[in-house]
Amino acid sequence: MAVTAVVTATAAGCFAGPAAPAGSAGPARSDGSSPASAAATFSNPVHAANFPDPGVLAVDGRYYAYGTNNMTGIRVAPGRRNAQLLTSTDLVHWADGGDVLPELGPWATPGETWAPEALRLAPDRFVLYYSATSVATRRQCVGRAVAATPGGPFRDPYPQPLLCQAQDGGSIDASPFRDRDGVLYLHWKNDGNAVGQPTRLYAQRLAEDGVELAGEPAVLLTAGAAWHGGLIEAPQLHLHDGRYYLFYSANGYTSDAYAIGYAACDGPLGPCRDAAENPILTSGAAAAGPGHCSVFAGPDGETWMLYHAWRPDSIGLVDPGRRLWLDRVTWTDGRPVVHGPTADPQPMPTAH
Repeated sequence: MAVTAVVTATAAGCFAGPAAPAGSAGPARSDGSSPASAAATFSNPVHAANFPDPGVLAVDGRYYAYGTNNMTGIRVAPGRRNAQLLTSTDLVHWADGGDVLPELGPWATPGETWAPEALRLAPDRFVLYYSATSVATRRQCVGRAVAATPGGPFRDPYPQPLLCQAQDGGSIDASPFRDRDGVLYLHWKNDGNAVGQPTRLYAQRLAEDGVELAGEPAVLLTAGAAWHGGLIEAPQLHLHDGRYYLFYSANGYTSDAYAIGYAACDGPLGPCRDAAENPILTSGAAAAGPGHCSVFAGPDGETWMLYHAWRPDSIGLVDPGRRLWLDRVTWTDGRPVVHGPTADPQPMPTAH
């Protein structure tokens, strides 16, 4: 495990065991936790290795971040993991969880997996949604794999993908959502930009078992704004104060124009209205092309956003690649405000 967040303390703290360096919150433990310290701060990035497209699941006080494999261009180098996993108790110190998806479904081409996200169905049942290239269509499709624990290993026993809009360029970036009434939904992007067709964000209800679709798909948003650069992707629905917010990314991911915006929705199936103030997170001095975010409640009860970003001098390079950044989201008149990309020290999301 490599701890990559820079952590300091603004007030004196006591540590058990070996003395910690002055101004440090102490080394992270092997499980991704860290010793407590008073008024500790951290600095981005919180994980400096390549970890694209983070999707976060909180389970029993621990955060599980699932990420796209390390990539060289479009292809994944032989021998790399299908889906990366990091775990943490504080969102700052992350432990390497290895390959959470050691084998793909029989429908998928090895070496081309993207954007995994997980959902808890029961105390001992979890489902991981992931994108991979279909052997049959050679387009990106969405599969699902199941496991007894959030750390996997997840297995995909299904002969066919869950979702594959081959005629529209394919399907990618699936993100699950559980509504207040317990009903499950899936949000995703058709990969229209790969075949010169419109790129849209979709939603559809999931069956109670989480591994089959129900109902009909709904179009939530179509690329068209100038900042979109012709494509939108990575949808994630977030519920705050009874309102639905669809966060998404736009433009080319290997560009510093890649950015994050949102749309306000009436429900998980829309309709949705794009925010006038978009984009709400753009490149900064230390982070280029911020995108593919996950928005959730931190241990402090506040809203946080985990996302990936390039180092400005290394856009498009697998080393160091797209690193993990963590920033606060506050709410002003029902609008999310992202305080980032923040490279300076800021208070850790410590439980109250």
